[in-house]
Parts: sequence; structure tokens; C-alpha cells
Amino acid sequence: MTPPRRRQGDQPGPRKGGKGSRPGQGPRGQGQRGEGPRGQGGGPKGARGQGGPKGGPRGPKGAPRRGRQPDRGTSGRSRGGQPDLAPPEPWLPQRDVHDPDGVRLQKLLAGAGVGSRRACEQLIADGRVEVDGQVVTELGVRVDPLRQTVHVDGERVQLDDSRVYLAFNKPTGVVTTMSDELGRPSVGDYVHSRPERLFHVGRLDADTEGLLLLTNDGELAHRLQHPAYEVLKTYVAEVPGPLPKDLGKRLREGIELDDGPVAVDSFRVIDSRPGKAIVEVVLHEGRKHIVRRMLETSGHPVISLVRTQIGNIRLGDTRTGRWRALTRDEIGGLYKQVGL
Repeated sequence: MTPPRRRQGDQPGPRKGGKGSRPGQGPRGQGQRGEGPRGQGGGPKGARGQGGPKGGPRGPKGAPRRGRQPDRGTSGRSRGGQPDLAPPEPWLPQRDVHDPDGVRLQKLLAGAGVGSRRACEQLIADGRVEVDGQVVTELGVRVDPLRQTVHVDGERVQLDDSRVYLAFNKPTGVVTTMSDELGRPSVGDYVHSRPERLFHVGRLDADTEGLLLLTNDGELAHRLQHPAYEVLKTYVAEVPGPLPKDLGKRLREGIELDDGPVAVDSFRVIDSRPGKAIVEVVLHEGRKHIVRRMLETSGHPVISLVRTQIGNIRLGDTRTGRWRALTRDEIGGLYKQVGL
């Protein structure tokens, strides 16, 4: 008996003893999932486009698929024509900082007070030492202490033994000069026994006492006084009281003087008693008599004034008329503040 012919569109029934096929799906790789586009009733719910294998026909090779995640190492947000990854940094060749006629680096560091020679060798091996901006890890490197610069952990180490850095507590009545033609007491009178040719960094008027830096390092002195580096200076002043509550706010916002406005970086009241008060003023301005003029304009003329700090250097317990040598860390801190 001849089996009846199937009409077009009929689907074969399940094989005897085999797995049944779902409606609208033929054998893998041969049948089609529906024949009409979605929404036109040409196939069961979920049919895609014009049919074909599950997922539809693939587009051109390399075309992005819907919902595709960005490749690793990319942001997924690059515009057309722009690279997905940032260009690598240009390779810089190693510069030879070795000076055959120089001194071994670890010896210079030890002599500058960085640590024992063995500790300095370890600093070099760990890559924590730079010579002229170049990291040095070899122990045999020699450098010229007068020509080359050395940094340890980002702070400059002064290797030139001829450089001098002093913190001087200037008394009242002493003029800020190294010698005075009128015969008045001067700063130079207190360091005349030293063989170096020293000069003062900035100045204090005769009626002001406190911290004054003395050195023979011209480059550092110039930068410490330059307004571009905004090195902070701290003063303690005694003024008549009582003080208004908004005095600090007014000084921080700025006071107009004859030569232009001035604003403090910080202001606080240290002590207040009947008839007088002690205040701390921090600012980076360096104009003449700036603290006295500012407080007088605000209605509180200065009775006495002491400078207690410049940058990271504190006056501490240095007695009036005495000086002390700065430590290696203090010198390195000054260099760091002015970008040396």
C-alpha cells in the first residue's frame, strides 16, 4: 500500500521510538524555525527573521554581535577611528651617570648622614637612590658631589660639604644685614667667626625677633624667597584685646593695604587676657612689614612680634642670639618645598 503524500507545510510526526521534534523545528542544520518575520504570523512565537539555524545567520567576519562585551583591556567607549588602548609611554634610554673620577655613591651618602655604608648600599640596591634623576642600583657608581644631584626616596641629599645651613634666632634691635655702615648691631656680628661667606634668607625688621635662615646656597635662598613657591612663614604676635570673633575670617578673606590686598593662610588665637591677646598668623607673603601693617589695618597694632617657623624649619628652643645647623632631613625638606 502506497503511503499518502504529505502536503507542503505538513510536519513529520515523531519517529517511532525516537525523540519527537518540536513544532516548527526540523532536523538540526536542515530545518527552519518558522518562515515568516516576527509579528506576521509566518512561524511560531520566537521565530527570527527569515529563519535558519538557531541564532540566525552570522554577519561578516569580525562584525560585533548584539550585547557583545568589550575586549579585555578596553573601555568599550572608544569612538570610531580611535584606538581602544592608550599608547604606551615612550621608552627612555638609560643615561650613564657614572663619573670615573668621582666618589663612590654609598660613601657619599654615608658621609652625608643618610646611614651606615652598608645601609646606604641597601638603599641603592633597592632602587631608592637617584642621581641626576636616574635611578641607580649598581654599587660601583661614582658621582661628582659638586656637579651632580642625589635624591633618596624623593628628597635631595646635600653632598657638598662646603654648603652651610643655619637657623638663627635674631634678637630685637638687630638689623638684618651681614654688616652695618652705621655701626648698629647686625646679624653678621653673630656669625663673624665662621669662615664661610653667609647671607640671610629674607629679612626681619629690627623690632621683630625670631627665626632667620643663613646659608651660602644661593639657589636655595633665591627660591625660598620667590613668591612662586609660596613658602609659609609663621608669626606669633601680641596685640591689644579684646579681639572680635570675626577677625580671623576677615584676615583670611583679605585686607586691603596701600600696596594691594593681603590674606593670611591661617589665623588662630593662642591666648586671650584682659587688654591683650596672643595670636598666630601664617602667610606666604614677603612684603615689608606685612604682618604689622595687616594687623594695624584691622585695628590691632602689634605690641611684639616673633617669627617661629619658615617652611618645615622651626625655631624650637634655640635661644635668642644663638644659631644651630640644620639637620639633613630639614635641608632635604627645604629642597623639596622649592622643587630642587
